[in-house]
Amino acid sequence: MGESLVISSGKGGVGKTTISANLGIALSEVGLSVLIFDADITMANLELIFGMEGLPKTIQDVLEDKARPEDIIYDGPGGVKVVPAGLSLRRLKKSDPDKINQIFKLFVEKVDLLIIDGPPGLEVDAVTSIAASQNMLLIVNPEITSLSDALKIKLVAEKLGTRILGVIVNRVRGDPTEVSGPEIEAILELRIIGNIPEDPIVKKSTTLGKPFVLLDPKSPASIAVRGIARKIAGKKSEFEPSTKSMNKLMGGLFGR
Repeated sequence: MGESLVISSGKGGVGKTTISANLGIALSEVGLSVLIFDADITMANLELIFGMEGLPKTIQDVLEDKARPEDIIYDGPGGVKVVPAGLSLRRLKKSDPDKINQIFKLFVEKVDLLIIDGPPGLEVDAVTSIAASQNMLLIVNPEITSLSDALKIKLVAEKLGTRILGVIVNRVRGDPTEVSGPEIEAILELRIIGNIPEDPIVKKSTTLGKPFVLLDPKSPASIAVRGIARKIAGKKSEFEPSTKSMNKLMGGLFGR
């Protein structure tokens, strides 16, 4: 049995899916088997970031009882497995929370870490993803509106009993108008586990359909994401042998 980690945000557009994709690859690089589940069914951007558009079967097929959960696991870039949401609005089906929860439980048994790219906000699908996950990372931008929305997500997660590992601050420019790190921690009452700087490689990677940690491993954003991955996995150096036990690998923020 692995761990489940939902990556959430209070609103769309903060970079949640981009972080889910690149962090998943970075965690795979430090020795974890990782499956990334696109639970953001209405937007379904994970396929675009991975350059995997047009996959034959997606979570939509499972929700329509046209495929088994095992049929929608694909090999993604950087050693991760991917479960796509599907890009067809014509086939968009409102998710069944109980069925989604069952699928999560099935997938978490197959890998060390199930990363759930959760929908933003507090709609039913978003709350379902949070409730079904053991752990959560909260993605914010250093601006007050992002923090206000994130605070609502935090309160819901606490009520649901989902463990909040911390906050990732994305698109940090170092602008004096930004909310500072200490202020963010004070507002959310959560620790920041990493800052990802504004970096042109992110937009380029999305356009090319290749995660930036693979497109330019030495870019500032890539270095930041890999640092976060090592912190989560309890790593002290960039690459260590993958023969470590699961308890050792997951001894970082998961606290094993």
